[in-house]
Amino acid sequence: MGSTPATAPARTGFLLAASLATALLLVALGLVFFYAPVERQMGIVQKIFYFHVPSAMAMYLGISACVLGSIAYLAKWDRRGDALAVAGAEVTLLFLVIVLTTGPLWARKAWGVYWTWDPRLTTTMLTGTIYLAFLALRGFGEAGETEKRFAAGLAVLGAPMIPLIHYSVQRWRGVHPTVIGTGGGGLEARMRVAFSVSMLAVLLLAGVLLALRYRLERHRQALAELDERLEGDEP
Repeated sequence: MGSTPATAPARTGFLLAASLATALLLVALGLVFFYAPVERQMGIVQKIFYFHVPSAMAMYLGISACVLGSIAYLAKWDRRGDALAVAGAEVTLLFLVIVLTTGPLWARKAWGVYWTWDPRLTTTMLTGTIYLAFLALRGFGEAGETEKRFAAGLAVLGAPMIPLIHYSVQRWRGVHPTVIGTGGGGLEARMRVAFSVSMLAVLLLAGVLLALRYRLERHRQALAELDERLEGDEP
C-alpha cells in the first residue's frame, strides 16, 4: 500500500531527523573521548558529564511533553493529547534511568558513595515515581477514561518538579555540583564544544523518540477505535 501525500513528507522528515541524530551522536562520542581534554581532578570519570546533563535536559523535554499532552487531554478529551502524554512519560523514564545510572557512577568518584540524599538527587527520584505511576495507571489492563484522566491529572501535578529539580541545589544548599550557570566552575573551550554537540545530539534523539512513540500510540488508538466499531457492528 502506497504512502499518502500527507504521510510521505512526515516519514521523510522523521528519517532525516533520525539520521541526523545518529550522526551527531557519533560526532559527539568522538569529541568527548578524543577532542575534549581529561579533567585534572576527576579524570576520565568527568566525561560522564557529557551524557548526564544532556540526558537530564531530555528528561525535562519528556516531562514537558507529558504535561502539555495531559492538559490538552483534560481540556478537550483530545486523543492526540493523550498520545503525546504517553509518549512524553516513556521518554521521561528512559532518560531518567540514564540520569540515575550515570549520576551515581560520577558520585562514587567524587563523593566516595553511589548515592546521597542530596536535594537534586532526591527530587529527581521523586519525579521518576510520579511518571512511573502515570504509566502504571495506564498499564492496568485496558485503561478507561477514568484511569486516563486520573493519570493526566497526576502528570500535571508533576509539572513543578522541573524548576524544583533545577533550583534545588541553590535553594537547599545541596552538594550536587553546578558547572554551568551561577556559581559554576565553567568549561574549557574544547569541553564546551564537546558538551554543546552532545547536548544537541541527545535532545534531537529525544525528539525523534518522542515523535516515534507518539506515532505508535496514535496507530494503537486507531486500531482500538476500529475494534470498537467492529464489535458494535456484530449482531
